[in-house]
This record gives sequence, structure tokens and C-alpha cells, in this order.
Amino acid sequence: MAKKTINNDVLIANIIKGIEEVKGNDIDILDLREIDTAVCDYFIICNGTSNTQVNAIVSSVQKTVSKELKDKPWHVEGTDNAEWVLMDYVNVVVHVFQKHIREYYNIESLWGDAKIISIENKY
Repeated sequence: MAKKTINNDVLIANIIKGIEEVKGNDIDILDLREIDTAVCDYFIICNGTSNTQVNAIVSSVQKTVSKELKDKPWHVEGTDNAEWVLMDYVNVVVHVFQKHIREYYNIESLWGDAKIISIENKY
């Protein structure tokens, strides 16, 4: 049975909703579609203030996407130490960092050619 295709915009909206429900900070969407070497269409990057909040963000995103779209990530890694958790939804990859780890790796500058959309915090 073929897997149904989920619209990227709908998936991204639900991922953002999951992040915001547990007060994830500094949400950026990197549009990688114009970059030939990109491994996916979008990165969503955010950060939490502790490993507990990072894991809460990951859990919230998974629950929201599962409930609304009946989808789950293809792969999740980094939940053991929860400094940087990667959630792979194939076309959309979510990076949830602790703030100091995000600043250290600075993924936004590594993908400097990407269009970046910053999401305002609602709280």
C-alpha cells in the first residue's frame, strides 16, 4: 500500500503548532528547495531551555502531527541527551536544540543560501 502524500505546508503548520504548544523558542523555517545539494525541502529549527523542554517539544510535535495528519517521523535521534534532537519527516526535518547547542552549531549559517522565515512567538 502506498503511503499518502502530506502537503508540506500542512505538515509545517502542524509542526509549528506542536512547538508553540510547549513554548518552543526562536522558530525558523529554512526553505531549502532552491539548493541542489539539500537533503530535504525544509528545515524547521527551534530551541528549548532545558533537556526536559527539548523532549517536551519533540513529544508535542509528534502528538500533534500524529493526531492531525496520522503521520509519524521516519526517524528521530538525540532524545537520550536532548541537546539536539532531529526529527525526520522526509521532506521536512525538525531540529530541536538547547539554546547553547544551537548557537554553537549555527545551522542557519551553514545553509546560508536558504530562505529563512522566522516565526514570532505567540506568548
